[in-house]
Amino acid sequence: MAELNTREVVDRYSRALEAQDLDAVIATLHDDYIEEYPQSGERIRGAANLRGIMSQYPGGEPRASKVEQIIGAEDSWVMSPSYTPMRVEGSGDQYTTVAHIIYPDGSEWHAIQLIRLRDGRIHRVTSFYASPFEAPDWRAPFVERIRTED
Repeated sequence: MAELNTREVVDRYSRALEAQDLDAVIATLHDDYIEEYPQSGERIRGAANLRGIMSQYPGGEPRASKVEQIIGAEDSWVMSPSYTPMRVEGSGDQYTTVAHIIYPDGSEWHAIQLIRLRDGRIHRVTSFYASPFEAPDWRAPFVERIRTED
């Protein structure tokens, strides 16, 4: 993996997720890979545990939606079955992905991943998930509505 620049590693990781190619995902991971879900207080330690989560997801793996936008050191289009990055930004060994997830039950979520690389591989990931919500009417005089669908 060291022959790729960090942006290419993040791109390869995302494309492997899109293709639901667990072996290719695992190939991008550092030997000491850790992913954390702060909202649920969980830590995934190692590629084998990530594989277990991805392969055992109830109802099948989440499916991808569409790529909205990618911003970063080297713009490119990336997607994944667990989430679809809309923005990738960063340089060096730190990236942020903003994604849209559609789960097997049809629910749609937003996700942000803070990705750190070490030795040219995905080393640490912190993932945050949030479901969409309706904006309260009382804020209407103070905000502009943004378009969130096609």
